[in-house]
Amino acid sequence: MFPTALPAATARWIAAAFTLALVVAVALHVDLDPRVEGEFFFADDDPQLAADRAVRELFAPGGQVILRVDAGEARDLRGRLRPLIDSLSVLPGVESVLSVVANDPSGPLYRRVLTTPDSGVTNVVLQVEPNAGGELVAGVERVVAAQSGLRIDLSGAPVVVEWIRRSLRRDLVVFTTAAGLVFALLVGLLTRDPVVVAGAVSTCLVAVSTTLLALQSGGVRIGLLTANLATIVFVLTLSHMVFMTVNVRAAALEGRDVPAPRGARDGDGLPSGGPARDALPSGGPARDGLAPSGDEAVARGVGRTFEGSFWAMSTTLLGFLSLLVASARPLRELGIAGAVGTLVAIVAAYLVFPHFLRGRAWRARGAAVEVRRAPRSAPVVLAAAAVALIGALGVLRLDTDPPLLDYFAGGSPLGAGLTQVDADGGSSALHIVVAAPGGARLDTDEAYRALADAQTALEAHSRTGVVLGPSVFIDQARTLPLAGFLPLPQLLDIASSPRLDEVALGFVTADRLRGLFTLRMREGEGTEAGPPPPREVVVRELRERVEGAGLEVVQVAGLYDLQRRLGDLIGESLAVGVGGLLLLFLIVAAVVARAGGLAARMWLCLAVVPLVVLGVFGWTGTPVDIITSPAASIALAMGVDAMIHLVVRVRRSAGSIEARWREALESVGPAVLGATLLLSAGFGIFVLSDFPPTRRFGLAVVLGTVAAAALALIVLPATVRAPASATPRAASPPGS
Repeated sequence: MFPTALPAATARWIAAAFTLALVVAVALHVDLDPRVEGEFFFADDDPQLAADRAVRELFAPGGQVILRVDAGEARDLRGRLRPLIDSLSVLPGVESVLSVVANDPSGPLYRRVLTTPDSGVTNVVLQVEPNAGGELVAGVERVVAAQSGLRIDLSGAPVVVEWIRRSLRRDLVVFTTAAGLVFALLVGLLTRDPVVVAGAVSTCLVAVSTTLLALQSGGVRIGLLTANLATIVFVLTLSHMVFMTVNVRAAALEGRDVPAPRGARDGDGLPSGGPARDALPSGGPARDGLAPSGDEAVARGVGRTFEGSFWAMSTTLLGFLSLLVASARPLRELGIAGAVGTLVAIVAAYLVFPHFLRGRAWRARGAAVEVRRAPRSAPVVLAAAAVALIGALGVLRLDTDPPLLDYFAGGSPLGAGLTQVDADGGSSALHIVVAAPGGARLDTDEAYRALADAQTALEAHSRTGVVLGPSVFIDQARTLPLAGFLPLPQLLDIASSPRLDEVALGFVTADRLRGLFTLRMREGEGTEAGPPPPREVVVRELRERVEGAGLEVVQVAGLYDLQRRLGDLIGESLAVGVGGLLLLFLIVAAVVARAGGLAARMWLCLAVVPLVVLGVFGWTGTPVDIITSPAASIALAMGVDAMIHLVVRVRRSAGSIEARWREALESVGPAVLGATLLLSAGFGIFVLSDFPPTRRFGLAVVLGTVAAAALALIVLPATVRAPASATPRAASPPGS
């Protein structure tokens, strides 16, 4: 299973050197900066982006950065703004600046764009290049930081994208490192052996580094979902090692004077020396009274672990591969990255970690799991069924289409600022392309009346903020001297000229056959009448208002509409991903259990895991965003791991049903509990993030991991004839 030609110490030093080389290679060659773009939900060739591409081809709308400037008092507002405007105007990527300094806020256009309900607050709107990104946002932030006496909040697609990228980058560095340290600390507390701890850390670093290098070589960059990839691979690798340690320890103690459960057998059918004890090394090499794990014991323990690890890996691998059919690009990227990480994790665990178990000494200590006969299994099964039913009802309430504001903490400066901008005039762009009936031109009196009616109807909707359409630019052109006597075609020409900053160029095509309404949609909370309606309902209502004004809706696009489609894709991916994983596990369970009844019970228990995770989110109103959505599948994979190892041990044992389950729970239970503790602590750190999606991701994995452990150790044994159940018990002090 692993090479033993080299002495253990030599093999460990080689592994350490290899680990260091891989880490250095990652630092030098892997770009760990998450890629987050304007349409970061989808790939360039996704059909969901067809509408946006069509709008860009027709109108070439640039990006906008909106600055909400609170001057405290309206007096001398222009004078206080002038230094800010001058500094912003010269930034690379800024095409023009709209402000009360250069534009009259009483006109039809600038009144909508620049004013707010608060007379002491005004907007400054930057028209920026379409590809403006992090450098522009950083420049704007430097200018804002240099201002005194002004409170300035930022919004706009470039700002939101940059803030998400920074949050992911920070979480990638801080929380992945923190999770790794927690994993190492807990492994140390559980094993009390620095060599085993060093081996676990080294093996995980090998797996993570190899995965990152492989993805970089294949052109797969860190993205929206793969920012947490290092932690996921760390966990996948650690899971193999926890079960491996238990089995190596059991193999080393065979034949020793350690009590074993009556009727228990090891994987070869021989009397087991002590699987009822926890799998903790003594903290050093073999000494008198301790059981050394020689190469034979290590090979035997590793061999017993491999079957369970292989099937658990296979199920996890197929689960990640199922994401490749998703439409959302981040989910496909996670599928590729997760599949690579899954394969690398098992290879690293079985090639590197066993060398750190060679020659270690093991002491029989008090059991970490107390196993007893369950007097009545019906209450346990009924309780699990009730939890599943409640969870299923919660799934029906699941929100897979959270507002953009949910990506930022409400109490943070960024979240508070974005919320205020949203309340003033909306924060998420929606584009509606319109045409006159019968292919008529839009610069006629009849078309103008329809455009004006549509403008009024759109502005009256409760979820719209600022609405700009062709009639607004025509009305603004009429404010120029003598322009009121000009016909509509000339007014549109004026609105498209430098006299009005060419503002109409992005709203009416040159042939005057297509027009564009740009809406800033409000993403905040609903009114006292109830929560905000779903995006799908809002978009349908807006279409109906435009059509009711006598115009044809040609296309709907923009970030708001993309988020609506993304919500549908998240729901579909949850159904396909979790459902596909459960279907695959049914096949694996049949192979592992080799008994139809047991395989069915395993499958039913595992199906409760996503119901618990998603049900809790549904009942608590916690949204499932694109970053949180894979957590249910990851937790499901952890549940697969525990159940497969448990059932493999049951199948290999001899004796009565009760004795086989008791022996399996005593031998595998400590590993399940240890893995649950490690995973819960590692992912639990994520709840400290100031990026809400990361917090929700960590919470979902912890919920699923704890649920899977309870189902494996308590519910599944309760479903068998003459069952035994397992409950945690504090381990006896070392040396007892």
